[in-house]
Amino acid sequence: MSARQSLFGVELDALTMDETVERCLAAVREGRQLEIGVVNAAKLVNMRRDPRLADAVTGCDLVLADGQAVVWAGRILRAPLPERVAGIDLFLRLLAEAETAGVSVYFLGAKEDVLAEMLRRVAIRFPGLKVAGSRNGYFDDSEQEAIADGIARSGAQMLFLGMTSPKKEIFTAAHGARTGARVVHGVGGSFDILAGVTKRAPKSWQRWGLEWLYRALQEPRRLGRRYVTTNASFLLMTAREFVRLTPSPASADRSH
Repeated sequence: MSARQSLFGVELDALTMDETVERCLAAVREGRQLEIGVVNAAKLVNMRRDPRLADAVTGCDLVLADGQAVVWAGRILRAPLPERVAGIDLFLRLLAEAETAGVSVYFLGAKEDVLAEMLRRVAIRFPGLKVAGSRNGYFDDSEQEAIADGIARSGAQMLFLGMTSPKKEIFTAAHGARTGARVVHGVGGSFDILAGVTKRAPKSWQRWGLEWLYRALQEPRRLGRRYVTTNASFLLMTAREFVRLTPSPASADRSH
């Protein structure tokens, strides 16, 4: 088992990207199910407000630092994580590994036209990939069991959920096991990026933890205010936790 670090009361797996990929491939080989949860600054803030989201994420077998801000907060709060394991990067690594190993995959999420374009591009990028099936992400809660059963019938060994939070986390918690997939990974807006609908931030922006700003600049009306408020909340959470963990001068004196 990997070492875990506790950050804001959430247990995160201190894994590198390579270690995470190996853990996923081992689950497929050994026939075990591995549900993956990823957290960034916004999700950690929203988990405090939404108990269903918090339960769904913390119930995953692996919980990874998807955001650079989470890695930085871990360093400040003495809960070090080796590196950011971005959901989309893990997604692409697993597609490449699945192609090489003959592991079948299922894609669930996005609008029908976006999904079709992503499948077209994935087929060019990973020509040997075995796609067991796919379905758009627009369905009622009442359809979830039937969708999970359909995934199980497809025999897919890896399931990728291109849906927003908390829908993907709640689907995973409620029906992940029913799908029969060995690896269940919620990849959020990654289908849109692979389809060319939205652009990913350049590497330099990612290194500086500014991927959120790049996205907000692409969709300012939809994302601008949301990112500003959640980032401010995350900074406040981190500051409060730092104060809580830092011994006061009086208590330090008493210890001598």
